Amino acid sequence: MAKLTTEELLEQFADLTLVELNDFVKAFEEKFEVTAAAPVAVAGAAGAGAAEAEEEKDSFDVVLEAAGDKKIQVIKVVRELTSLGLGEAKGVVDGAPKAVLEGANKETAEKAKAALEEAGATVTLK
Repeated sequence: MAKLTTEELLEQFADLTLVELNDFVKAFEEKFEVTAAAPVAVAGAAGAGAAEAEEEKDSFDVVLEAAGDKKIQVIKVVRELTSLGLGEAKGVVDGAPKAVLEGANKETAEKAKAALEEAGATVTLK
């Protein structure tokens, strides 16, 4: 079996959606018993409050509740987050409330929520 170069691997990952990439990272971590989290993120999580520590949820859905008045900006962000085409992303935004990401880890979900809110959308994590 021929080894893939780093460039070839990156090309393969470029075609994945965020959800697919997240699933790959989880599988990689399990197989090799490692974590892909940056040490700074781990230190930040360790200092979190007790209420957050009690929460065991590790999979979040990012739900677009409303696009707001900057619909075009929101569509652009949806495209960046999901790798959807223009028509599909517009369909997600027009169909709000609608899940943009499903089964994302907490960090990915929070980044997606922040990006969508910055574009003017109303977003909830479930």
